[in-house]
Amino acid sequence: MTDELLDIEVLREEFPWIPRNTWYHWRATGKGPKSARLGRRVVYRRSDVDAWVEAAFEAAE
Repeated sequence: MTDELLDIEVLREEFPWIPRNTWYHWRATGKGPKSARLGRRVVYRRSDVDAWVEAAFEAAE
């Protein structure tokens, strides 16, 4: 199964209230969704982003 890969710019379109530097900080500290570096790009799997959002809602309950 293939999973859509998202870069920071796509994430910023989907979550415009989260600044770019916050995504970088979360990646550096391990607080955001799982990511990987492919060449010069940092990418996120759609399923990892969705799981990360779901975990945030579960933690808020």
